[in-house]
Amino acid sequence: MSAPAPSPLAIVDAEPLPRQEEVLTDAALAFVAELHRRFTPRRDELLARRAERRAEIARTSTLDFLPETAAIRADDSWKVAPAPAALNDRRVEITGPTDRKMTINALNSGARVWLADFEDASAPTWENVVLGQLNLIDAYTRSIDFTDPVSGKSYALKAQDRLATVVMRPRGWHLGERHLRVDGEQVPGALVDFGLYFFHNAQRLIDLGKGPYFYLPKTESHLEARLWNDVFVFAQDHLGIPQGTVRATVLIETITAAYEMEEILYELRDHASGLNAGRWDYLFSIVKNFRDGGPRFVLPDRNLVTMTAPFMRAYTELLVRTCHKRGAHAIGGMAAFIPSRRDEEVNKVAFEKVKADKDREAGDGFDGSWVAHPDLVPIAMASFDAVLGEKPNQKDRLREDVVVKAADLIAVDSLDASPTYDGLVNAVQVGIRYIEAWLRGLGAVAIFNLMEDAATAEISRSQIWQWINAGVEFENGEKATAELARTVAAEELGRIREELGAEAFAAGHWQQAHDLLLEVSLDEDYADFLTLPAYQQLRG
Repeated sequence: MSAPAPSPLAIVDAEPLPRQEEVLTDAALAFVAELHRRFTPRRDELLARRAERRAEIARTSTLDFLPETAAIRADDSWKVAPAPAALNDRRVEITGPTDRKMTINALNSGARVWLADFEDASAPTWENVVLGQLNLIDAYTRSIDFTDPVSGKSYALKAQDRLATVVMRPRGWHLGERHLRVDGEQVPGALVDFGLYFFHNAQRLIDLGKGPYFYLPKTESHLEARLWNDVFVFAQDHLGIPQGTVRATVLIETITAAYEMEEILYELRDHASGLNAGRWDYLFSIVKNFRDGGPRFVLPDRNLVTMTAPFMRAYTELLVRTCHKRGAHAIGGMAAFIPSRRDEEVNKVAFEKVKADKDREAGDGFDGSWVAHPDLVPIAMASFDAVLGEKPNQKDRLREDVVVKAADLIAVDSLDASPTYDGLVNAVQVGIRYIEAWLRGLGAVAIFNLMEDAATAEISRSQIWQWINAGVEFENGEKATAELARTVAAEELGRIREELGAEAFAAGHWQQAHDLLLEVSLDEDYADFLTLPAYQQLRG
């Protein structure tokens, strides 16, 4: 008796989208289904391993470099594969979602790289998932244009040699895609995003002199990097793409990954391109993992935790040293400022801060850095041009002067700052405003002149949770309590209603966002990711 045929991948609960048949072809869906069958069981095991490791941190309140991988760290002979020409100079990278206007503007921005984001800067509505893929296909075939329905302004691509190189970021391992199921089981969003993009564009990108390049988010261990590497090997073989064509840059945005940077590069060494220092998710991960660790792990207001804090310096300097030791690019963090069209003084102060931040990164040995707005590209470019000149990178700066001990990475109490009442108010304000936009399908949101994404909401709700559970007392004598958080949230909701007017307020998701923020900030059981309960409430 022959074995039963594999179940087809089913599209469920999804309204038809324009031109979806160009993305959701039978062959593309079969490829995604094959990725699911081969790799989701291991994904599930690794997610379970995350929980086990968190429990161990809760018991010990510490982390260390792994003894079982000491030989990999001690072996100076291995390096990652040389960078392809299209990824050798990454001095400025712009980030943003893959809507049609952003796709054109980011490619035209003058940045060397565009992080085309299906993760934190994109709310995972089915429309965003599918049409984002379509926009990238259209960009590579130069069949993309956009006319703003409000202003009437038209957007089109510049010449091919003036466009940024695309590095696509799929969703993290923890998120499922409810619209695609095999045997009733959700396919991981990471495999949906990667699979559709790779299937449609790998050969097309090779023909353009580039390749399928990826940013890997939320990685927590070298075993998760190994899983990605196995996905890459299979995908290249399956579609007849030469091995090593895929290149991956891993975001070191979890505290556990910071202790496994060399091992992560080693697992991906034939496909590795570099590591990136992701600030807000990194702080969120510290709170999440050390939330039982007592006062020494209590973070002050997020805006007081700059990259010059001792434990953040340890993290970024170790990242640069690790990358350059292994021949990989070290990419710096985000400049999230959004220029104001009304207040030149705000712009002047912010541009000075951005310049200082990028000057510091370039001086520390980073090979490039992120910005969130095209107007910041020249500022960041000038900082790196001053250090690099005509060189594509500074991987020859080995930073052998850097010595980071395990304890340095979690020395949160080395920062001389405390939580403030204004910090609580800001966390509530930003949390509600971001979540409301996310529930409307927007992942990248300008709030108080900063481009915020899901990592912002994660650190905001985590700080509220941590301060309440640690019994923090603010400088005004008030104690962080659930009651205080509810009061601040109610006041903010009232301000927003007054600001917008009753009709516009009612048309939004403000009460829902308020309730969701309080749920994930006040529940005794800390939710691993805000986006998990939020996804249950996301329409479309």
